[in-house]
Amino acid sequence: MTHANITYPVIAPATRLAGWVSLIIPCYNGESFLRHAIDCALGQTWPNVEVVVVDDGSTDRTAEILREYGDQIGVVSQPNCGLPAARNSGIRSSRGEFLCFLDVDDYLSPQFAQVMAEALMRGGAAVAYCGWQNIGAQGRSNEPHVPPDYEVSNKLEGFLRSASPWPVHAAMVRADVLRETGGFNESLPTCEDYEFWLRVALTRPIVRVPQVMAFYRHHGQAQMSSNRWRQAHYTWLIKRDFIKRSPQLVAGIPSQRLREWVDGALYERGFDAFWGRDLVSAHRIFRMLLRAGYWTAKDLKYLLPAALPEGTFKRVVKFLERGRR
Repeated sequence: MTHANITYPVIAPATRLAGWVSLIIPCYNGESFLRHAIDCALGQTWPNVEVVVVDDGSTDRTAEILREYGDQIGVVSQPNCGLPAARNSGIRSSRGEFLCFLDVDDYLSPQFAQVMAEALMRGGAAVAYCGWQNIGAQGRSNEPHVPPDYEVSNKLEGFLRSASPWPVHAAMVRADVLRETGGFNESLPTCEDYEFWLRVALTRPIVRVPQVMAFYRHHGQAQMSSNRWRQAHYTWLIKRDFIKRSPQLVAGIPSQRLREWVDGALYERGFDAFWGRDLVSAHRIFRMLLRAGYWTAKDLKYLLPAALPEGTFKRVVKFLERGRR
């Protein structure tokens, strides 16, 4: 894995509007949710909000819906390039001092821009982040969640032990920080937000806003987050790459502890998938664990069958289950 294909947005400081929030909404065939996303962006209580919608090559009624809003919003139209590239286009086209990213099927509370911008202006942090709530999730909690205050705990461990510390729309970042760090890595098919926050937040102060103001909608349509093995795979690669490229941040941390944060987290994801009977994800993650060498003898009865083809692995698991009844 490499950072060679990161697109670094051209951010001209002279064009940034002090105190303004740019709310960037990438959209690809999102007509079902687009109006709600735009309306919640336009309905923010903060008076200085710029809404930038990036139409990433949609073939549905997205363009027609965008025209209904006239000059209330800024629109960027481009061929389909994927979510990270769409966000980067929005960064380049925005003018605000502060930026946030709202995926078209998610939404925010009306106070989000105000509370987050005030937190950044008050404390001088690079990133503000808040609580969030899953809406309509199956197999996971729909209860409101307020993340820990990473600045008063071990921030590095908090970011590396699990995956992305917050959904992409539960945070706001200063535009000048993006000038230093670059935008989203367009070579990543998923987990690009996690890689982005590792670069942006681990070396700069961040501030927690302990209010639930971001809402992550789960629905019947395909979502990248439902593909558990892909998320596990790319999260694992991103962690390994980050540690390799940031030796100064991990200096003094025992290698075994780093393995627990990286390979151990992959191990937990694999067995969560296995016991949840997502055998497609378990099969692929177990193969990664075998290659990484992160296992004990007691794990081999689960991991070794993963060396077989996926269909055979599933049959072996079902056979062993019948044998235990």
